[in-house]
Amino acid sequence: MTTANSESSTERVPGRAWTVRLIGHGGRAASVTCSTAACRMPNRSEDLTALRTFAAAHAAAHAKAATINPHAYCHCGSQRCGAHPGTKTSCAGAVVMILRHDPIVRRVWSLEEVCAMCAPLIPNATLLARAVRPNRTTTPPIKSDGQVPSPARPGIAGGFSSAPAEGDPAPGRTPRRAPERPRRRRSGR
Repeated sequence: MTTANSESSTERVPGRAWTVRLIGHGGRAASVTCSTAACRMPNRSEDLTALRTFAAAHAAAHAKAATINPHAYCHCGSQRCGAHPGTKTSCAGAVVMILRHDPIVRRVWSLEEVCAMCAPLIPNATLLARAVRPNRTTTPPIKSDGQVPSPARPGIAGGFSSAPAEGDPAPGRTPRRAPERPRRRRSGR
C-alpha cells in the first residue's frame, strides 16, 4: 500500500505571470485581452477610457485573487532577466508580486512573481505583496479569547502580506495604528 505525502511541496515551480493588454484595431476601436483564457473581456469599443479602466481593474482583480507561491522561482529570471537589461544580478530573496505598467504607453499591465533582487531593477514596477514562508516549527499565537489570529489578507489563502516593503510607497494608503489598550489600574491607590 502506498500513501501520498500530505505536506505541501517544497519543490521550486516557475513564477507565474498574467498580462492584460489594450489592443487597437485600426481607426478608433480597441479591445482588451488577458493571458488567462478563462477571463471574459468586453467587446471592441471606441471608448478607450472605459477600456483602460476595465484593464486596470482586471489586473487588480488578478492581483487580489492570486496566492503567491513562496516556492516559486523568479519569472524575470526564467526570461533571462529581459525586464531589466543592462543590469546584472543573481536571482535571490523572497518571492514578491509586482505590477508592471508604463504610465506613458498605458496599454499593458503585467503581474509577475519575481525575486526580491529583480523587483527593484524592473522599470515601472510596483511591489504589491511578499510571499511569507510558513514556519512549521512554531505554532501560531493564540489570543486571550482562545482564537487563532486571521491571516494578513482575510479571504485570500496563502498567507501573504499585502504590506509594502520597507521604503516602498503605497499610493493611496495610510498606515493604520493599532488600537490602544485600556490601562490597568494599579492597586494601592
